[in-house]
Amino acid sequence: MRRRPGIAGLQNAAATRDQFRLVGENVAKVRTDVMKEQLATFRTQLEDFARKHKNDIRKNPLFRQQFHEMCAKVGVDPLASNKGAWAELLGIGDFYYELGVQIVDICIATRSTNGGLIDLLDLRKLLCQKRKVDLGSLTADDCLRAISKLKVLGSGFEVISVGKKKLVRSVPTELNKDHNGILELAQAEGFVTIEQVERKFSWSTGRAIDVLETLLKEGLAMIDDGHRDGKRRYWFPCVTLSSDSTGADSKS
Repeated sequence: MRRRPGIAGLQNAAATRDQFRLVGENVAKVRTDVMKEQLATFRTQLEDFARKHKNDIRKNPLFRQQFHEMCAKVGVDPLASNKGAWAELLGIGDFYYELGVQIVDICIATRSTNGGLIDLLDLRKLLCQKRKVDLGSLTADDCLRAISKLKVLGSGFEVISVGKKKLVRSVPTELNKDHNGILELAQAEGFVTIEQVERKFSWSTGRAIDVLETLLKEGLAMIDDGHRDGKRRYWFPCVTLSSDSTGADSKS
């Protein structure tokens, strides 16, 4: 007959478990300390790299994007504070601050024609005109980083995806699935008709008119009744300009 473990045996087993637990905690602590030390070393090397390539980071958009990706991997945000060590080291905070101010200016200036919704590519083109630089010197990534910092203004600045396009919204307008569907449909020709919307989404005439009139009231659409076929066209400036862009211009 098998004997049950006595009190001494249970105590020994508990002591063994405690020892294993302590060993495990010590191993975890050592690993954590090693990782912290490695990260500290990597950050120091990253600072040395930034000092050495300061001009490239500021002037070369691709190099700048790769630098941001390296920073993200070690938990460093060069844009976290305009008065931080990284901002002083690179002056990169000033670059995005200036870019953000220019984005706000352009969004406000074009709001009367696009209703506060502008294609990211069109925004880049207008920014480059304003800064008097070529399109290749300012990437979509630069714009997205600057826009992400504008969220603190609480004024509705954000980037939304509609089909294959990214649109920058500068007004706190809520777009639902129906609105996004029509904006995506309009990307083909820059406009839609009620009949096109009915066929594409199998909607009733009432639903199509209701959604289109909502977009019209929000300032996102414009009416064109001047065609021989008598069909009203709803034009969307936020997708029309970029639809007319050449393939070369559309490269990021």
